Amino acid sequence: MPNANAATSAAPLDSLADRYRATRTLTSGLLDQLSEADATLQSMEDASPAKWHLGHTNWFFETFLLRDHKPGYELYDERWPFVFNSYYEAEGVRIARFSRGMLSRPTVEQIGEWREVIDEAMSSMLDDPRFAPLIELGIAHEQQHQELLLTDIKHALFRNPLAPAMYENAPSRVAPPQARDWHQHPGGIALIGHDGANMDGDFAYDNEGPQHQVLLTPFALAPNLVTNAEWQQFVDDGGYANPLLWLSDGWAWVNREKIAAPLYWYEDEQFTHTGWTKRDPNAPVTHISYFEADAFATWAGQRLPTEFEWEAAAQSSDPASGNQLDGAHAPLPLGGSGLFGDCWQFTRSAYGPYPRFSCANGAIGEYNGKFMSGQFVLRGASCATPRGHSRSTYRNFFYPHQRWQFTGLRLAKDI
Repeated sequence: MPNANAATSAAPLDSLADRYRATRTLTSGLLDQLSEADATLQSMEDASPAKWHLGHTNWFFETFLLRDHKPGYELYDERWPFVFNSYYEAEGVRIARFSRGMLSRPTVEQIGEWREVIDEAMSSMLDDPRFAPLIELGIAHEQQHQELLLTDIKHALFRNPLAPAMYENAPSRVAPPQARDWHQHPGGIALIGHDGANMDGDFAYDNEGPQHQVLLTPFALAPNLVTNAEWQQFVDDGGYANPLLWLSDGWAWVNREKIAAPLYWYEDEQFTHTGWTKRDPNAPVTHISYFEADAFATWAGQRLPTEFEWEAAAQSSDPASGNQLDGAHAPLPLGGSGLFGDCWQFTRSAYGPYPRFSCANGAIGEYNGKFMSGQFVLRGASCATPRGHSRSTYRNFFYPHQRWQFTGLRLAKDI
């Protein structure tokens, strides 16, 4: 079987089947909030239709578990891998990414029927320890797409001048962040990355290892995420018009795209999964690019943390804490005291391989390694991240101009 190359000590097998079913149920539940037309929308090439996420996550299990490892299994529909493969070159030709929004068929109902067939076929494999690493990877993969589904449909609904809501009710507003001390770290040699032999058998992606040592100088992380109110001060002070604050590529991007505020901001409102709402000044700012995060840090007289600083500071924190996704409800940043939740936090670290990293053989090896060029690492978890999906070693990554995800920042400084 293919090596998932992902610190593959599986969680207890008696819980694997339950987590598989819970993950699959949540994905289907997210589609319950959408019409067939909603689920077919593709508002930009970076995003995908909601029903494509529904089908792609199913294709993953059918391809890498059932097709490759279940004797006698026959594909549900031999045409569908062409439209539901994402970027796996080893799996052959596929529909162009920007054409996913043209898939009026299969319907959401037809994809749902396919998922039922896959779940039934998978049932005999869920308790087999030989397949646990790949099933773990499939669950984590589907959780990633749950977050992508939520952020992609948010962008699609935002493009509608009628501002339709996916959910009726938003979470409660938050109190102003309390003044607290910065998270100080003395520096020194830190052990970074995931090692399955030393992490209680927790799942991890291949890009989180191998575990290795880094040397840190003393630093501190801000106790709170940067808020909407603080970002408004940056806007009012001409932050988007001052070239001295920006990286060269960022300044070119600001002028080319006429960027003057975070995505989804308009006057004193912001667009959410519940439509346009009054912007909460106390909530963390989100939907910013790496360029914007870096410019704000410069304006504030601080900097972004490195990914190693962030991980060293978070090693004693509970990764399941904070405002994360617990079910099919509207995700909205609220603010909190921990290092996890609300939004993914930009670091100043380029996304690249750790020492001694190597990709797995075959198509599974395309999961992370082939993207280690031109992107930046984010840490933590967002309000759209399924709770339990993230950990201190988790490395999210995006290109520096992208901001349709729940992305924000936490400042750092030298001490």
